[in-house]
Amino acid sequence: MRLLLVEDEPEIQSFVKQSLLEAGYEVHTAEDANAAAQLASKYAYHGLIVDLGLPDQDGIDLILQLRRNGMSSPVLILSARRSVDDRVKGLEQGGDDYLTKPFALAELLARLRNLLRRNLAAGDESTRLRVLDLELDFISRRASRGGEVLNLSPQEFALLAYLCRHAGRVVTRSMLLSEVWGMRIQPNTNVVDVHVYRLRGKVDTEGREPLIKTLRGIGYVLKDR
Repeated sequence: MRLLLVEDEPEIQSFVKQSLLEAGYEVHTAEDANAAAQLASKYAYHGLIVDLGLPDQDGIDLILQLRRNGMSSPVLILSARRSVDDRVKGLEQGGDDYLTKPFALAELLARLRNLLRRNLAAGDESTRLRVLDLELDFISRRASRGGEVLNLSPQEFALLAYLCRHAGRVVTRSMLLSEVWGMRIQPNTNVVDVHVYRLRGKVDTEGREPLIKTLRGIGYVLKDR
């Protein structure tokens, strides 16, 4: 599932983005309202997390603008504004939930899951992803192959989700480091190889057709046909 995180505080943005990546979401980020509006015009998002104190525009105005442009995805407001009036205004003007800073990461993820679950109940089928006999459910955080549940760690789930979203295409180690771990290129790290090895041991077990192919010196491909 693809999310848009609109947050101008670098530390909070980095922390929340990394946590969302580890939870298996695809995350785009924007530091201001203008960048967020441009991204929202190019991509469809399953959900948005929006700070209200943006440098170029109030977050409420951004949400109203996106709603006027037809965006119906759920919006979780994340703000230091704590008064009842602020929370009521946020919820009445386009926000679907409101969480104040400082916040507990577990609560943010739980509220986000609830919003996405409600969207699923309303008919959004895109909270699931299927590649051959692999199936990922982004609400329950469950992966299965051939109907058999795979016991994956959160990091393994995020890794498999990225491979599935790019099935049939070459995925390099630097892409995985950046998009799954939120890390810049680190030539000497073997974190990707270690996690892919463990993931392959759970996905491509004996008797099953191997799906995760290694391209020596390049990266990986998840078979899609």
